[in-house]
Amino acid sequence: MAPVPVFRPTARIIVSDNLDRILLFSFTTAAGTTGWLTPGGGLHGGETVAAAAVRELTEETGLVLAESRVGPIVATSAGLWTAFDGTLFFGADSFFFVRVSATRVVTDGQEPLEASIITGHRWWDAADLKRTTDVITPVGLPELVAQLIADGPPERPVCLPWHAS
Repeated sequence: MAPVPVFRPTARIIVSDNLDRILLFSFTTAAGTTGWLTPGGGLHGGETVAAAAVRELTEETGLVLAESRVGPIVATSAGLWTAFDGTLFFGADSFFFVRVSATRVVTDGQEPLEASIITGHRWWDAADLKRTTDVITPVGLPELVAQLIADGPPERPVCLPWHAS
């Protein structure tokens, strides 16, 4: 019998600095290659998605943001993933877009699951993000980032594929 996935709604943050670079965290994919994802993580009991976004940003990066600054959800994505301990999750991601002036990242507030997955971080410009052969999660993030930088948040959230088809 196949394992039943654990539902894991998450708040993820597309963070842009004053130079239009995007902060991404690296991780090792199941194939042993490098992947990149936005800061963010699971909601705690009773927490709103916006409150989780603010908390996760602070925990993972040390960047402090008022909840009123997170704005609307700009994208969603959902799919299955397996943690290193073998737990199968069904992730339902909600993405926010925020601009920050500070770029110093402090990762010592990460939760154990985050610290077990994240291997580093980098501020990416749009050209490098489109050019990389590393895995970018979710699919379509580089195009969404270019749209957000140029035009700001979309009128309605964009649905991004979890994996390449």
